[in-house]
Amino acid sequence: MGSCVFCNLPADKEVLESNDLALAFYDGFPVTKYHILIIPKRHVSDYFELTKAEVDAINKLLFSQKNKLQKLDDTITGFNVGINIGKDAGQSIFHVHVHLMPRRFGDMENPKGGVRGVIPQKQKY
Repeated sequence: MGSCVFCNLPADKEVLESNDLALAFYDGFPVTKYHILIIPKRHVSDYFELTKAEVDAINKLLFSQKNKLQKLDDTITGFNVGINIGKDAGQSIFHVHVHLMPRRFGDMENPKGGVRGVIPQKQKY
């Protein structure tokens, strides 16, 4: 698509890994060190509109990048994987992107609740 930042990645954007249907690169606004985005090559805004082949391609990169990160940085002790689908869920770039966020012991005081933190008052239970 003409104005999609993910369809028009800058020439200097390092692609970490790719396959026929998806690619992985570092997030431009990382939440944690080595925060990676994995996207389908086809422009599609909604994860639920992906084909099974695209989901499989994204998952292959997700697992591969997770394994590479664990070899790269032995301080990584966990991961968050997230997808924002729709404006009301916080999606700001309307091209599917899966976040792979490495986590480390002590990177926040109390990580209990993990992704529930998208609604802060619901994170702690």
